[in-house]
Amino acid sequence: MNILDKIMETKKAEIARLRKIYSYSSFYNSVFFEMETLKFKTSENRLSIISEIKKASPSKGIINKNFNHLEIANRYLLQKPEAISVLTDVTYFSGSISYLEDIAAIKTVPLLRKDFIIDEIQVLESRAKGADMILLICEALSALQIRDLTQTANEAGLQVLLELHSLDQLDKIDFARNKIIGVNNRNLEDFSVSLDATKKLCSLLPNDCTIISESGISNKEDIDVIKATKASGILIGEILMRSKNPEQELLQIKEWCIREN
Repeated sequence: MNILDKIMETKKAEIARLRKIYSYSSFYNSVFFEMETLKFKTSENRLSIISEIKKASPSKGIINKNFNHLEIANRYLLQKPEAISVLTDVTYFSGSISYLEDIAAIKTVPLLRKDFIIDEIQVLESRAKGADMILLICEALSALQIRDLTQTANEAGLQVLLELHSLDQLDKIDFARNKIIGVNNRNLEDFSVSLDATKKLCSLLPNDCTIISESGISNKEDIDVIKATKASGILIGEILMRSKNPEQELLQIKEWCIREN
């Protein structure tokens, strides 16, 4: 059993517990469900940035020992990234849905709930806890699940970042429905990383897609590689989470992302 299979088994158990605690109506009655969501829009003159709040990962362990999600969010917001990604998986990333809810109370940019979402109840939970976008992962879902979960998200006012890593996932995607595509440079089966995923997949994705390169981005050279592709943005976390001054680090990354005329 690879790491993704293991995570999926954990998620099924989490969903069973979630269904015992919540009804759909309890989500619809939440404060955030009644509020309009913020829409993710790309920058015109540079790669857009989704800055990530992540305490730990299965491959790296604890990334930020002095983790304070609200302090990090406030520092990010000062630099106005296009969106903020919040890891909510408890078991493998030391996240929490409460992080999303806390940050939603102060948000000025869209919030992406980053988790392994495989069920409609997780989509509704995301909306109720203040998300504006959700992550769906091709490798974890069938084509039918992608379609149905995307429809549920859109009906709830959420945008979808649909992520894939390999060429064999392309046939699952209805590009008329899913326009924001994440290319994960990390292989979710063995957690190896290569920017070749972005270079290869960008050339095969429709021109009207918004493409976000994810994972393995740690310096100017990496960003230059991505700028040479059709990607519209990057999702970046570890370099920010390890920084003693994430606000200043994010400012530097924004400068690296500027496109030359």
